[in-house]
Amino acid sequence: MQDCEKTTPAVELRGVTQRFGDYTAVQGVNLVLTAGEFVAVVGPTGCGKSTLLNVIAGLRPPAAGEVRVFGRLLTGLNRRAGYLFQQDALLPWKTALENAALGLTFAGVPRAEAYERAAAWLAKVGLAGFGDRYPHQLSGGMRKRVALAQVLIMDPKILLMDEPFSALDVQTRQLMENELLRLWEEDQKSVLFVTHDLEEAIALADRVVVMSAGPASRPIGEFPVPLERPRDVTEVRLTEEFLGVHREIWSLLREEVMRAHGQV
Repeated sequence: MQDCEKTTPAVELRGVTQRFGDYTAVQGVNLVLTAGEFVAVVGPTGCGKSTLLNVIAGLRPPAAGEVRVFGRLLTGLNRRAGYLFQQDALLPWKTALENAALGLTFAGVPRAEAYERAAAWLAKVGLAGFGDRYPHQLSGGMRKRVALAQVLIMDPKILLMDEPFSALDVQTRQLMENELLRLWEEDQKSVLFVTHDLEEAIALADRVVVMSAGPASRPIGEFPVPLERPRDVTEVRLTEEFLGVHREIWSLLREEVMRAHGQV
């Protein structure tokens, strides 16, 4: 990362509004993700969390407002970002090694080099020796590790994550959360992590952003997470500091969740 990029926000949303026909998903959103920061976004169902990720990824331009990436106006696909979806996007007819190497292959990297780098990344995410397995031969957690390698092998400076671990069982989910933190500690990419799970958000992030209930959702609260790093996501949940942050955020989030379900 260039020196100027260390002091320039990795992502800056300025008055971003997104509509789908007559429906306004998010409105007037201002949000800053600094270089190397891990930010989690929480909110009730339908509050536009995924919509914000898609805007930042450049998959759909905002109806109003602007997105800046390391100070530059985003006008197309965000080439500085990697996107990890809720459902893995592995090709079922390709092996774990071939899937991990896909981005490099599309970028024109020679096959031998792409596969060598993919094998190294599979080992890095704990899948050494599984490169010849097809997705149907892998557990959910293992497929998620392949997907993570597939994204990180391209060395994105920004990592967008849309509830990536929600389909996993509790034990596997916590293993993957710790794996993510371990990999993040190595080079501290700028991470925007969307989740419905407040405990997950606090355990992972430097800062938690709370979105209001939709339509026309917007951030209504930002909470720093004063928990030391490195962290173990299982152990940190048992601390008084964690419980204090949880109570503070939930006091705001609870009303929005109830509003989304028509209870207020």
